[in-house]
Amino acid sequence: ARKIPVPAKRRAGNGKFLTIHNARENNLKGVDVQIPLGVLTCVTGVSGSGKSSLINEVLYKTLAAEKNRAHVRPGKCDGIEGLENVDKVICIDQSPIGRTPRSNPATYTGVFNDIRELFASTNDAKLHGYGPGRFSFNVKGGRCEACSGDGLIKIEMHFLPDIYGLGYVKLGQSSTTLSGGEAQRVKLATELSKRSTGQTVYVLDEPTTGLHTYDVQKLITILDRLTDAGNTVVVIEHNLDVIKVADHIIDLGPEGGDGGGEIVFEGTPEGCAACAGSATGEYLKKLLE
Repeated sequence: ARKIPVPAKRRAGNGKFLTIHNARENNLKGVDVQIPLGVLTCVTGVSGSGKSSLINEVLYKTLAAEKNRAHVRPGKCDGIEGLENVDKVICIDQSPIGRTPRSNPATYTGVFNDIRELFASTNDAKLHGYGPGRFSFNVKGGRCEACSGDGLIKIEMHFLPDIYGLGYVKLGQSSTTLSGGEAQRVKLATELSKRSTGQTVYVLDEPTTGLHTYDVQKLITILDRLTDAGNTVVVIEHNLDVIKVADHIIDLGPEGGDGGGEIVFEGTPEGCAACAGSATGEYLKKLLE
């Protein structure tokens, strides 16, 4: 696979920050930290160092409650300054994009709405007075009755596992069959299709899990597109290829559990590589030399 290059120049951001005061959720020891806006920030550290507590519990849930009116309990902290500089937060995780077999990438991304409009524009549909709503997986007569809108047919076998036909339907592949990484990439594709406000915070938790180096490169390209549009991307990550292309690093530790929960380093990857107390910097140094 082609080696992922280190960027020639790091983004400086827009000069504004989200400042977390006295974060003390789980093992966090009264952490104060600044997250620059308009850049790609990687949150690093050994397992159990407090990364998820800081980003998922404190940062994301506070923003979700304040900006998205979500009913969540934010992690313990004394508040976050700079909330007026963002309009919303989006967590692109590996949770399913739908919980029923009829949910699929086409319905999640909104592509199926265009397909239904196309069907409704045909002469036969106009002749019968069919609108887009007729062509739904849940409407009898407007869907494929051979599979009842499920996209596949279940054939029960005696003494053998059940067999499913019509497995070639990829755009309409059931959301329940997507892996966590596939669901996450569908969500990223959906976000890229939307008009960017340039004031959104995107939170991702180890998005490279299970990805080949080639796919990691494509993921980095997507994260760069989101950031270049003025948005803020915060990624919890162990993958050094992602860490080395970040604009800003927040390294937690120095250990996991009771020995963690402190800020070891804040700054550029080059600065992290020069930090003697950072385990992340020790490995990063080899890639940046």
